[in-house]
Amino acid sequence: MTLVGIGVIIIGVALLIMAIFLGHTLNQFANVLQGVDKTVQKLPEQIDDMIKQTTQMIHEGNETLADVNDKLKQLSPLFYAVGDVGKITNTLTSSLVQVTDTIKTKASVTGEKGGGLFSTFAMAYYWFKKGKK
Repeated sequence: MTLVGIGVIIIGVALLIMAIFLGHTLNQFANVLQGVDKTVQKLPEQIDDMIKQTTQMIHEGNETLADVNDKLKQLSPLFYAVGDVGKITNTLTSSLVQVTDTIKTKASVTGEKGGGLFSTFAMAYYWFKKGKK
């Protein structure tokens, strides 16, 4: 055999080994594709289930929102009443502040003439206690 014959045999053996390796790789790739095919076949069912669950969640969310809106409508008069009470309280405290300022002004004017309103109350209290004994 000549060198050319030996070279051809070596090339043939190399091609045979390469063909076996390529066949094995293609077989594994075919198995992967079969797994992908099974997964893809399950996808429509899973997507349908997800769409059904999403639709149900949206429906329940809408019902909850409607319930909250109804309860807020029922509570609105209460909020208005609380607001009115706040306004009345503000008016009352403003009136009390004005009365207090007026009393302070009168007390400061009459402070030189007997101690003002406080001394009058103290004197009345003293007489009341003395009268009980």
